[in-house]
Order: sequence, then C-alpha cells, then structure tokens
Amino acid sequence: MRDGKPFNATHRFITSLRTTPEALLRLVRERWSLESWHWIRDTQFREDAHRYRGNGAGAMATLRTAAMNLLRLAGFGSIREGLQAVMHNITALLALARRQPELKP
Repeated sequence: MRDGKPFNATHRFITSLRTTPEALLRLVRERWSLESWHWIRDTQFREDAHRYRGNGAGAMATLRTAAMNLLRLAGFGSIREGLQAVMHNITALLALARRQPELKP
C-alpha cells in the first residue's frame, strides 16, 4: 500500500541459477526482506553515516535492532513514527522498554 492505495510492481530477473521458479521467488523475497531492514536502519538511524569501530559498531547495531523490535512490538507500523513518538519522551521510552510481548496460543 502506498498512501492507502494498492500498489503493484513487476520485476524481472536474469540468473544463471538452476532452480525452480518457486525457489527463485523465495530467494528474491528473502533478499529483499533483509534489504528493507537495512534501508530502515540507514534512513531512520543513519547507520551508514556512523564511523564506529571495533566493539562499538556491534554494540550500536544491537541497540538499533532492539529499538526497531521494541517499536514494532509496541504496534508502530512505521519506525519513523515510533521514533518521533518516543525520542523526546523518556517516560514513553522507558514504558516501551518494559513492555512484555503477547504470547500467542
């Protein structure tokens, strides 16, 4: 959906990989699923602009992942919307960190 309207796109791929169409579709979807998380990390957290070294890079990546998961757990459909809701509100941020996941039967 874009702006509340259904959105369709057609993509064509060329590969020398010998596989079934279903397996190829699964590979492409897995790849773009990962890319979408990296895009969020770069656009919302400006991850590519940071120059952390050593353990700092891994620690910051872990914190960003935790933040994204907490925002999704809290029901935010948009990481940007979630960040804006808590970035200047320490009470909301702490409530988010204390939130317990719902167990599904």
